[in-house]
Amino acid sequence: PPASQNNEQGSTLRDLLTTTAGKLRLGSTDAGIAFAPVYSTGTASGKSGRTMPNILDDIIASVVENKIPPNRAPKINVKSEIKDEPKDDKKCIQDDCSKRYSDIQYSWICDKHVLWLRDHKNSNNWKLFKECWKQGRPVLVSGMHKKMNFSLWKAESISLDFGNQQADIWNCKDSIISNTNVKEFWDGFEDVSKRQKVKNGETALLKLKDWPSGEDFKAMMPARYDDLLKSLPLPEYCSPEGKLNLASHLPGFFVRPDLGPRLCSAYGVAATKDHDIGTTNLHIEVSDVVNILVYVGIAKGNGVLSKSGVLKKLEEEDLDDLLRKRLKDSSELPGALWHIYPGKDADKIREFLQKIAKEQGLEVLPEHDPIRDQSWYVNKKLRQRLFEEYGVKTCTVIQFLGDAIILPAGALHQV
Repeated sequence: PPASQNNEQGSTLRDLLTTTAGKLRLGSTDAGIAFAPVYSTGTASGKSGRTMPNILDDIIASVVENKIPPNRAPKINVKSEIKDEPKDDKKCIQDDCSKRYSDIQYSWICDKHVLWLRDHKNSNNWKLFKECWKQGRPVLVSGMHKKMNFSLWKAESISLDFGNQQADIWNCKDSIISNTNVKEFWDGFEDVSKRQKVKNGETALLKLKDWPSGEDFKAMMPARYDDLLKSLPLPEYCSPEGKLNLASHLPGFFVRPDLGPRLCSAYGVAATKDHDIGTTNLHIEVSDVVNILVYVGIAKGNGVLSKSGVLKKLEEEDLDDLLRKRLKDSSELPGALWHIYPGKDADKIREFLQKIAKEQGLEVLPEHDPIRDQSWYVNKKLRQRLFEEYGVKTCTVIQFLGDAIILPAGALHQV
């Protein structure tokens, strides 16, 4: 009706629904209700075949219920349950999925907190991924390197193509950032004798942080950009054009986080004396992230642990049996060690790290956030204390060559 006839005219969907509730006749029923009735998989009379779970009807029902005159509408119980959806996602994931997804090769690791999709080529992977993703659980997809042009990602190849570029190189131990020639970084990637030394003579643990990133990546490395995009796991979710990738379909006026891609390259700790440091400290990403290990270099030189020594170090971690089995597989090449925590544990971890900082005589300012500042790598001793004192268990994942680790926004992790 014209505005002069209706003082409740509104500009939002809620206003529209409420002001027109008494005039809509979406369903012809004896009760005269202003929305179509909602049916589940069977009707009260036992008739079958009429299935009409309708979310819009539920919305209308909840919004306009109080707007319908009492003499026209009896009390209405609206069922929002959809019978073919599992009531208990956790039970489905842990017990029933073997029957529902028998065509998918998968396993559970980290006490069933991480889904491992073992066949990256299976076009049905996204169906099981969806069940896991609803609960905010990390997912591991292996074998992505088999789809990629491996020669593009070798350290030697990147150095040859882009060695004259300038970038920030981060010393992971004391967080000193310097703008330098990237060739220097790549020359030492697999030859420890060519790596920088710090003041006490130790070999520096360097990281080429987020170089290149976003549009720079696409412009600087078009062949690698295309190779990466065609090789992404679960393209329905991870591809920029994925139909279930929400960020890809947001209108342009939204402020978006940096969705990458970005290249993150770092030396391993095998050549350092201190194995209680990481190349990526504990932090939270503001968006979902997929991290693919495209290359693992084998360093040579004095002080480097042998392959058997590296494996022995990894075996000292609190690992799932399946990960221990992968370590013994000669065809697998381990390259990164991850520690992951669900977002719900963030406050406990934050409190724990502030407590440790005070114990170590560090100044804890009111505005200091140890997670936001990425100032901590939680070593094995601290991870044990975190569990004993706060009940927070660490999910430990080894990332092998070609593994894609997909983390939901808000999950804490260090590498």
